[in-house]
Amino acid sequence: MSASAKKINHLGIAVHKLEPALAFYRDQLGLPLDSIVDIEDRGLRVAFLKAGDVLVELLAPLREDSEISRFLETRGEGIHHICFEVPDILSSLSTLSENGVRVINTTPSVGAEGFPVAFLHPKSCNGVLVELLDPSSQ
Repeated sequence: MSASAKKINHLGIAVHKLEPALAFYRDQLGLPLDSIVDIEDRGLRVAFLKAGDVLVELLAPLREDSEISRFLETRGEGIHHICFEVPDILSSLSTLSENGVRVINTTPSVGAEGFPVAFLHPKSCNGVLVELLDPSSQ
């Protein structure tokens, strides 16, 4: 049995500062800016840009101890994660765990988009941090 990923919801890109990144993705590539959200408890400022049906999330730290700071220190700017939509996040997490996939979050939390999300460990996903998002439940 599989987790039944339906489509790519977004790509998360870690950046040191939002404005220079927006100058490229919005101004040079022409991706329309949907919104910018500050997530104080996670220390993140997130810009959402539309690329067709897929969002590009630019993730910038609001402070030195933000969720993205360690990634930027060790890896620098670049793709942080890929997010797939699933129809039932709890079922998907259970199935993946039963199949031996290393799950970071056994219980979903609310993501930047306002929907339940959970992450899978890169060691189980060919070196890529994978996020699951369930747009059907809130």
